[in-house]
Amino acid sequence: MKHGEQGPLDIHQYIALMLDQMAGIAWQKLGLHPDTITGTTHTDLAQAKVAIDLCAHLAGLIHPRLDPADQRQIDNLLNDLRANYMQRT
Repeated sequence: MKHGEQGPLDIHQYIALMLDQMAGIAWQKLGLHPDTITGTTHTDLAQAKVAIDLCAHLAGLIHPRLDPADQRQIDNLLNDLRANYMQRT
């Protein structure tokens, strides 16, 4: 491999990408970010809960492999999502 080239992503990097995407969907379903397709905001708390639960599951899969700063970032994200969900229920 040449200098500066990266190898293929490992599964934990894919999980981190999935977590980031699912968090974005959770914010949308909480009605706090516009839908990426329609551009409008709509609240669906049942779907938000599923998205938040999936974020927590994905985080649990990668959490032990993260450095402390990244662990705190993920923990804060989950806390923020959960707090916003609780405020709306």
